[in-house]
Amino acid sequence: MKKHIAYSILELAVVSEGSTFRETIHHSLELAKVAETKNYKRYWFAEHHNSASVGSSATTVLIGYVAENTSKIRVGSGGIMLPNHSPLIIAEQFGTLAHLYPNRIDLGLGRAPGTDTLTAQAIRSDFMKAAQSFPSEIEKIENYFSKSNSKGKVRVPIAEDANVPIYILGSSTDSAHLAAQKGLPYAFASHFATNHLMHGLKIYREEFQPSEMMEKPYTIAGVNVIVADTDEEAQRLFTSLIRMFFGVLTGNSQPLHPPTEMTDELKDIFHHPSLHQMLKYSFVGTKETVKEQTKAFLEETQVDELIMVSTIYDITDRIKSAELFAEVMEEINTVEISS
Repeated sequence: MKKHIAYSILELAVVSEGSTFRETIHHSLELAKVAETKNYKRYWFAEHHNSASVGSSATTVLIGYVAENTSKIRVGSGGIMLPNHSPLIIAEQFGTLAHLYPNRIDLGLGRAPGTDTLTAQAIRSDFMKAAQSFPSEIEKIENYFSKSNSKGKVRVPIAEDANVPIYILGSSTDSAHLAAQKGLPYAFASHFATNHLMHGLKIYREEFQPSEMMEKPYTIAGVNVIVADTDEEAQRLFTSLIRMFFGVLTGNSQPLHPPTEMTDELKDIFHHPSLHQMLKYSFVGTKETVKEQTKAFLEETQVDELIMVSTIYDITDRIKSAELFAEVMEEINTVEISS
């Protein structure tokens, strides 16, 4: 049975060393425009706070910026970290976006803070309570988007007739249970949280309950992708990502460093058990190399869509990698994928 695999981009607006936030945001738009021409399905922004290396903190603003300057690619959140926000305000914001850019806006929702504990408390003092109430907070958003709420005492009129599909994001099995119970699409953050991917997918598929939105499960998996003309060049570009993740693990977050040669020291860092596990689903190499890695992943996971993260220092290299990966996916989609 032939199965078409959609492919998308998750954008963190990672700030490269020597670049400004303004330049970084403009580069995000450049990549989105290329993604649109290369048949990427969607372009999502992650939500992170208190980071010198990530510029995607005002997620909704960036969604509007990209949607305004593109014409057909779906744009959304990957995701809004709901415990940081009022469900009513999120419904108002995404309802407004949906009227400005009809049938193009996605609302991915996650439970994590997207930051450290102190910053999470600064964003919302009752963050822990809100995180524990994640399922009921989602229900509030669903209610605000429902036409059946038109006679409610608390309404979001601009959201009631808006077409904004909701996606449940996660990096653990908790989110798999929730997405399945609600009959919503499930996106797993396997571009850094690799341990529970297979178990999460299994739970979601086994427990899935059809809903108004979907009759059958729909799965998305995050992967890191770096494609270049040679394996050696791709490995060189990969060194920036290795350094960034090492900084995260050691509590030393910095702007993305320029790539260097893959030294023995960097190889040792990459093969540190924690870092190696985090970067397990990183497809790095030429088109042919990445195609084989991607096919193996698809065969193993049977996901419906890949959402790739492109953490590359130079925007020219990022664009080239995205173009080459689109070619990889188009080639994969011309052959059978077992199901």
